[in-house]
Amino acid sequence: MELKARAKINLSLDVVGRRPDGYHLVRMVMQTVDVCDTLVLQKKDSAGISFACDAPGVPADSRNLAWKAAELLMQEFGVRDGVSILLKKRIPSAAGLAGGSADAACVLKGVNELFGFGLTEEELCRRAVKLGADVPYCIMGGTALSEGIGEVLTKLPPVPDCRILLAKPEDSVPTGQVYHDLDLLESYPHPDVNGQIRAIREGDLDGIVRTMGNVLELVTIPHHPAVTELIQIMERNGAEGARMSGSGPTVFGIFRREEDARIAYEELENSGLAKDVFLTRPYPVTDTMQEVYA
Repeated sequence: MELKARAKINLSLDVVGRRPDGYHLVRMVMQTVDVCDTLVLQKKDSAGISFACDAPGVPADSRNLAWKAAELLMQEFGVRDGVSILLKKRIPSAAGLAGGSADAACVLKGVNELFGFGLTEEELCRRAVKLGADVPYCIMGGTALSEGIGEVLTKLPPVPDCRILLAKPEDSVPTGQVYHDLDLLESYPHPDVNGQIRAIREGDLDGIVRTMGNVLELVTIPHHPAVTELIQIMERNGAEGARMSGSGPTVFGIFRREEDARIAYEELENSGLAKDVFLTRPYPVTDTMQEVYA
């Protein structure tokens, strides 16, 4: 079977505490976007997992989260056959877009179907949290509030029609270091997550943009100034608002007009500031949305 693993952005990201075991407690509004990796899964007669990836630098062994996802279910259910996994990467790694988590979620769903385990989405999510905080959300997808360490999910209505521009600088950001640096701050302003949820429920794009915020920008931007420059390029070219996604360094911009987004896309492509640029849209596409992909 061939499956699509889609990236996410954080329309808002707040850190509200820390558990004794070191995991951070978050409140995040997550949104799937239509930039995706492709995974091809196939049963094989011999036992174990075969894994291949077309992207240099991405581990193609038991260090990969997608491998761990397959291993998790196959060990639990005592599978004697094996599975081969081919990962075709398009989502940049270490970019704040949950590419690894999306791949793992996709493999959980694929292995569940391939071997007929019959697990529900809720049952998959309970297992997914063992792999990473973003994996349960990536199983659900769409627009959602993520709380706890990422395992408490509340489905939200789809966001209004818009174009989303993504730009990732050359640098990658280690998530663990970002959260460590945030812990060193005595206090910081928190985004209005509740206000953003209200705006989403009301279909108010202006309100969604007005309440965008990411506390991790406070510790990522000082080490990655290109984030600020990318935000400025997007806003100068008509973005309603632009923010960093996750721990960064990818920046996303929300545009009402496709032509503005395309102009910004061209400037970003020529700026030398971004290694990867994508013009995309929220996923799933609502009935009012037009197909657009660059």
